[in-house]
Amino acid sequence: MPKPISRRDMIKRLRGDGWEGPDPGGSHWVMRKGARRLTIPNSHKGDIDWSLTKKILKQAGISPEEWDKLA
Repeated sequence: MPKPISRRDMIKRLRGDGWEGPDPGGSHWVMRKGARRLTIPNSHKGDIDWSLTKKILKQAGISPEEWDKLA
């Protein structure tokens, strides 16, 4: 089972895949890649659970295997 990830590490990996940001987008922060937008969790205590990370990756079009390579 993959481990939870910090918001900072998530942003770093997404940037490694070409996403820009994060920028405020209302009540949540968003990252952009071309015309695509990706909502990411706000800063909070603790790490982001793998189940939420998996949903974000699906929206971003990143497979778990690709995600591991971005580490």
